[in-house]
Amino acid sequence: MGLTGQGLLVLLAVVAAGCVAATVWVWPRLARRHWTAVLGRLGTLVATQLAALAALGVAGNDYFGFYASWDDLLGTGGGQPVAVQDHFRAAAGGRPQDPSGTATGVDHLGTLPAGGPGGPRQSGLLEHVRISGGASGISSDGYVYLPPQYFRPQEAHRRLPAAVVLTGYPGDARNLVTRLDYPGTELREVQAGRMRPTVLVMLRPTVAPPRDTECVDVPGGPQAETYFTRDVPRAVAAAYRVASGPRSWGVIGDSTGGYCALSLTLRHPDAYGAAVSLSGYYRAAHDPTTGDLFHGSARLHQGHDLMWRLRHLPAPDVPVLVTTSRQGEADYRATRAFIAAARPPLRVSSITLPSGGHNFHTWKLEIPVALPWLAEHLRGD
Repeated sequence: MGLTGQGLLVLLAVVAAGCVAATVWVWPRLARRHWTAVLGRLGTLVATQLAALAALGVAGNDYFGFYASWDDLLGTGGGQPVAVQDHFRAAAGGRPQDPSGTATGVDHLGTLPAGGPGGPRQSGLLEHVRISGGASGISSDGYVYLPPQYFRPQEAHRRLPAAVVLTGYPGDARNLVTRLDYPGTELREVQAGRMRPTVLVMLRPTVAPPRDTECVDVPGGPQAETYFTRDVPRAVAAAYRVASGPRSWGVIGDSTGGYCALSLTLRHPDAYGAAVSLSGYYRAAHDPTTGDLFHGSARLHQGHDLMWRLRHLPAPDVPVLVTTSRQGEADYRATRAFIAAARPPLRVSSITLPSGGHNFHTWKLEIPVALPWLAEHLRGD
């Protein structure tokens, strides 16, 4: 029986109801002051609680799509293939250059092990940073991973491309290191010759906690879009040896970070030249965590609806990669619709897993393919 669907949920609900009824039925018989009766009462209570929690857990999983199968839940489904499918014909054309402006600042808060032996020239360097934005007035903590090539004398003249990596909401940038292992993935892929060295700037989109800004410039509120499209690239370029301009900058994220990656790139191709959305969605969320992001403005709301943009506005000349699962992801149909609506010069590629929930396990399967794809579409100096 599958983990998702009505079958298991109905079964567990029946079992939970049966446990409650059985407890009520046998409780008078267990009222004696004897150790066997005490164990019996304890056993019925534990069984009832476990059955109820199992039913609630499956119901919650069905609603939120955390796990798509037993393999997904147990972490034993790593053997399924992950491949990129292109949905476009090659199109030529340049991209506009990054506008000039005042650089903002990066504060170095410490250095962490990058996950490999041999020091920075062998495994790179992971830095804990705070990136402050003069244009947006926002400051946010995150991590910067510098690959080994950054420290090698023979490449001291080289400016590397950079990728902003975003969590979901509310997110913790440390999860990009500890749970999703972006630095370790890049190190392995670069060493295997499957990825170009890229500086990773790992942040969370929650720049005005606890509010979920959806990477939007909220009228009269947090200017998250300005922070990610203007402040972050300028601050990082001023602090590190990275290339400038949209052809050298990409963005990748999961869930809310996936929506942000697409939105920032489609709306600002002068800032980011490529995007990867891992289980992202296609219009800004509207719920108690976001509040009214657009203050009732239909124009602003439409502008952040990516499907509306594809149907009504000229497409930008950028490549994007979207990922989903046939079983376990609520965005499967929306992703197919996004792919179908894309028109040149926008180039859409996709990864579609047979099964995978909205969780770290699924994204860890996709990142070793998606991150090199992103780096392939970026260039350094």
